[in-house]
Order: sequence, then C-alpha cells, then structure tokens
Amino acid sequence: MRGQAKGMVYLIGGGPGSPDLITVKAKECLQTADVIVYDYLIDESLLSLSGKDAELLYVGKKSGQHTMSQLEINKLLIAKAEQGLTVARLKGGDPFIFGRGGEEAMELAQAGIQFEIVPGVTSAIAVPAYAGIPLTHRDHSSTVCFITGHEDPTKETSSINWDPLAQSPGTLVFLMGIGNLGKIARKLIDGGRPAHSPVAVISNGTTPNQKTLTGTLKDIEQKAKDANLTPPGVIVVGDVVGLRGHLNWFETRPLFGKNILVTRPEDQAAGFVSILSAFGARCVQIPAIRIIPPTTWEELDRAIAGLSIYDWTLFTSINGVKYFFERLQVAKKDARHLSGIKIAVIGPKTAEALFDKGVTPDLIPDEYSAEGMVEALHEYPLKGKRVLLPRPVIARDYLPGKLKTMGAIVDVVEAYQTVQAEYDHNQLDDLFKNGAIHMVTFTSPSTVDNFLDLFEGKSVGKESSKILVACIGPITARRATEKGLRVTVVPDEYTGDALARAIVEFYKIH
Repeated sequence: MRGQAKGMVYLIGGGPGSPDLITVKAKECLQTADVIVYDYLIDESLLSLSGKDAELLYVGKKSGQHTMSQLEINKLLIAKAEQGLTVARLKGGDPFIFGRGGEEAMELAQAGIQFEIVPGVTSAIAVPAYAGIPLTHRDHSSTVCFITGHEDPTKETSSINWDPLAQSPGTLVFLMGIGNLGKIARKLIDGGRPAHSPVAVISNGTTPNQKTLTGTLKDIEQKAKDANLTPPGVIVVGDVVGLRGHLNWFETRPLFGKNILVTRPEDQAAGFVSILSAFGARCVQIPAIRIIPPTTWEELDRAIAGLSIYDWTLFTSINGVKYFFERLQVAKKDARHLSGIKIAVIGPKTAEALFDKGVTPDLIPDEYSAEGMVEALHEYPLKGKRVLLPRPVIARDYLPGKLKTMGAIVDVVEAYQTVQAEYDHNQLDDLFKNGAIHMVTFTSPSTVDNFLDLFEGKSVGKESSKILVACIGPITARRATEKGLRVTVVPDEYTGDALARAIVEFYKIH
C-alpha cells in the first residue's frame, strides 16, 4: 500500500464499545492499514486486527488528560498520508456523531489528502438498545434528538436551545453527559420538562461492565452519585425509558456482571470465551501456560522418519496434532504416510484438528481423558504393538504407564513444551482487588500449578483461594482441590464447550 504520492486516510467508526459491533468495512480497513491512529474509548482487542507491521499510535483524549491536541492529531494524519501510507483513524462510535470526524475530514480535504468515511454504530442508538430502551415507539415517541452532554448547560452562551428541547414530546439522548447530569436535568426542568419525566443513565454501554440506572429528572443526579456511576455514559430522557422493564435483554443474561478468568492458552480459548461472552460474562484471559516448540525436533523427526514401524499413534491434544503435522510436512510427507496406522484421540476437539488434516481417527473414547483412552484401548490387542505418543515430556505418566502394562511398546516423543507464562505482578494484584474476579477456570493440572506459581509468596494468593473454581474434568479438579482451591463446577463431559455450559448452569441456580 506504499509508494503512492499521497496516502489514504480512513475515518473509521469503531462502534459503541463492544468489539463485536465493528463493521465489516472497518475490519477490512484495519487489516490493511499501515498506521492505526486510535482513541481512548476504543476496545484494544480491535488492534489485534492490524497487520503485523502496522504502526499503532494512541492519541486518546479524556477529561483533563489529552495525549495530543486536536490540532496535533490533524497534523499527524496529514503527515502520515503524505508519506504515502494508508492510515486508519479509529474513533469511538461513529466519526460524524460528536466525534470530530467532520473537523478531521475538513483538514484532510484542505491538505489534498484522499479520505473515506467508514460509518460506525453510534452509542446514541446502540447503548440504549443494549439497555432495553427503544428510542422510538409509536405508542410513546415519534421523534428523537441527539445532544452533546459535554457542553456546560450553565455557560453564558450555548449552542443548545434548551426551552424548545425541554418541551419536545420526543426522546432526548445526551452523549458524554454523566459529568453534567445534574445540570442537564435542572435545565430541562427549568425549560418546562416535568420533574417526574423518566430518565435512564447507561455507563459503559454494550460492554460486560454496562450499568444502567433509571429515575426521574428530579432524582437521577443523586442516584448516579450513590451508585458512583462513571463515564463514558449515555443519558436517555423520555417515556420510552419505561419499556426497559420489559425489554432488558442484555443485563438479564445468566453470566452478566460476572468476571471469569480464563487460564487456557489463548489460541485454544476462543470457543470457550465465545460461549461465556454470549451469556454475558466478561472474560479476563491470563493464560497460565504457553505452548512452544520443543528444545529439539530430533525425537519427533526420528519418529516421523520411521512411521511405518508404528501400529498406533495417540494424540492427547490439538497441540500434538499441530506440531506433528508441521514436522510431517517438513519431512515432505503427508496424511497418506499414516496409512495402516490406527489413530486415537483424547476428545472431539483433537478429532476436529485431525479432520482438518484429512484424517479420521479410529478411536475417540467416551470419556475424554487419559483414563478414558486407556479404557477404550482395552478393546484392542496391544501386546507387542508399537505406539507413538507425541506430547510434552512433563505430562502425566498415567497413559504410557498403562499402555506398557497392556504389553505395548510405547515411544513418548516431545512434540511441544508447556511453559509458565510471565506477567507483571502489579497487573495480577489488580485482578483480585475488591472481588473483581468471580470465577477462575482450569483446563489441565498444569494450568492449576502454573497459575498458583504466579502468586507464590504474595498476599493475593490467599485471595485466590476464596474464589470459585471451574475445572474441565476430575483430574484437574483433584489437583485444584489438593492446592486448596474451592472447586464448584466440573462438567460431565470433559471439553471446553461443556465446561462453559456448566458454568452457565451454575450461575442460573446461584
């Protein structure tokens, strides 16, 4: 995208808060941009959409804290474009709704820079919708007005004509107005709006931290103070607020308000996190282990070179499948070289990883564990059979030990390593302050050990012992219990999806 005389600037609406609400067009722009210039209210997970070589520049502004002035931001956009770069200017909500997108576009136009507007889902509409408040309804309101809440209603000259606004029968939506909530309410009452008019204030809308307060113009300021409601927020005034009691869909989900810590490696946690998030949870990902290649490929490469001697290959994780097939390809071999070898996998996710390689496993045990695999293999004559087991060397000895007692010749080869992840201790301390985490999830004994090792010798480790724990199966649960943790959820089926569903069922009851 480089090499042109002048570059291109995309003024992108990043949506109201939830990264799921970004548009397809915005996603495409972020993936191809050379530079991403982003604001304070952007969910940082959106930055993961960028190309690996993209430059990320934070220019966020919040009350009293400006990383850059608007003039400096304008100059930055122009300078990057004049270098022939493609610039994604990522703004919260929609760039043309109180987002200064119009100002930035004017500066680009005057500088002769090509630009394109990528509209976003504005918080003015999305946040009330997530609070169960339709802005228009034929029985309640046929008009809606969007007003900046950032302007001080008491200043001598105002761009807002308050009296006609107050007397309007329609819905009023104020953006960025939590700091001026009391002044806004008094100005509307002084202008003729009844003091008992319904009001909703929604903080952090569309996110798992969403909080909604309802009241009247007369009492909403005090309610917001009592609840310590903080920006960013949207204020809705009008009869449509009363519909929230019937239409509040987002905040009534079974996991809403629950912060669940996920210790599974990030590349394996996507489906698990997706299910929990769909039911309202805020998932905090702190992988306790990292999956890395082995110290040497020698053992695995030797086994692959002599594949024909094996009667069975057992895969106990998707990581084993991943690295085995990577080395198979390096050896200029493919799935055809597994012909004549029976394949067993520990569960359906590992089976899916094999299906993606064009291989159908011969055996998936009913119980997705090493114990289940041993039980299933009792149906096959293993005496004198040669078994390949690609896995980390620090895994439990149970499986190879049992196979040997059944007469098999077992070659355990290191296909990958699991190592402890590293984190800043201040970051970990903050996680557990004031009961911020409601439940911790574990998917293997090693995630239990490594997670607790992170807190060794720190007072916060004592706090973690009080938190509810969910484990993928009885082996992991046993390790967590031995370590003094309070295990409350163990699914009947030992998969990540089943664990997520079991957590949902637990919170439906408790």
